[in-house]
Amino acid sequence: MKKADMELVRGSGNVYRDLGRPNADLEQARAVTAAKIIRIIDERKLSTRDAQKLTGVSYSEFSRIRNTQLGRFTLDRMIAILGKLDQDIEVSLSFRARKRRAPVSTRLVAAKARQGLVGRKRA
Repeated sequence: MKKADMELVRGSGNVYRDLGRPNADLEQARAVTAAKIIRIIDERKLSTRDAQKLTGVSYSEFSRIRNTQLGRFTLDRMIAILGKLDQDIEVSLSFRARKRRAPVSTRLVAAKARQGLVGRKRA
């Protein structure tokens, strides 16, 4: 591939959204929280066993966080782990309306109409 064939695309700041994931904001929040947990463990030079002794959270859970296997973790559970690592936590939320899309049935009728399928009798 030549350099001229490549196009620079600016990301949204959320890789999960850029990849079209359905819960992109939640996944981003969990990834950022996991990164903070890992940073604290590394700064304190804690092994997963030491982190377990300090927090009461299983060492295997810390191992999953370190390996970014976050599917089993809710955001509130990860925030609780941060609290057990003696971190002050401040959560800020903002809400905005989603872009409205036509209901599924309306979109299907419109798509069928474009294909000439609406109004035809079945054989």
